[in-house]
Amino acid sequence: MSIQLTVSSIACGGCAEAVTNAIKNQIPDAQVSVDVSTKVVTIETTASEAEIKNAITEAGHEVA
Repeated sequence: MSIQLTVSSIACGGCAEAVTNAIKNQIPDAQVSVDVSTKVVTIETTASEAEIKNAITEAGHEVA
């Protein structure tokens, strides 16, 4: 399943890496890609959207 989320707090490559790492720490099999310019995170996973949002917010980022 593919999930796309807008993470309004992504401002740079470092933010993108932090979000990617936060998701992969909780959902190791997730495939994550981040478009810094549009602030869109695309995740290929079997995990729920709620689990992904939780991982992102625990890393200190905001899901729009």
